[in-house]
Amino acid sequence: MDASAAGSPTIRIVLADDHAVVRRGLELLLEAEEGFEVVASVGDVQAAIRTTRGHKPDVLVLDLNMPGGSSLEAIPQILEASPGTSITVLTMQDEPAFARKALGAGALAYVLKEAADDELVEAVRRAAAGQTYLNPQLGARMAAEPPQPSGPPDDLSQREVEVLRMIALGHTNAEIAESLYLSIRTVESHRAHIQQKLRRSSRADLVRYALDHGLVER
Repeated sequence: MDASAAGSPTIRIVLADDHAVVRRGLELLLEAEEGFEVVASVGDVQAAIRTTRGHKPDVLVLDLNMPGGSSLEAIPQILEASPGTSITVLTMQDEPAFARKALGAGALAYVLKEAADDELVEAVRRAAAGQTYLNPQLGARMAAEPPQPSGPPDDLSQREVEVLRMIALGHTNAEIAESLYLSIRTVESHRAHIQQKLRRSSRADLVRYALDHGLVER
């Protein structure tokens, strides 16, 4: 029976993983589920951003380790480009720190590849409904660890942290604007706010601050 005819709308999914064989296996797994439709399949971070913006799927299944940039840093960009999309991270990274960062960036579900056959369908279904899903074993490890400090330093927004990190890495305003899909004027505004909040005006001071706070590696 067609899912929409039964009163359950089709869940439209984009797959992002840099291994074609993995993507094909995931596609077969998901489309075997009634009411699931894989609308696109891509292999790098920038393609994931572009494709999600174009298709605006219900769910993006996102691998953390792909060429073309940082998947973690791309999560806020993807959500900004397609606010109606929920992100399910599918990864081999079983460290609680990665799960915290992914969920903190805006992902709703975190599934380990080793458990994909058992958990991915449920995770996608929950994410599409706006609910969270976390691999149970990983969730238990996270609960057993002491709480970690959260939030950007000195009242910086997440976007301002992204801009500051790129400034510290030597990118121009134009390069930052292109990378983050912002206008140059918006980047200049973020930069002014950063300087005001941190009371630092020179690029050298901003670089030193980013290094001291672990926003970039020495």
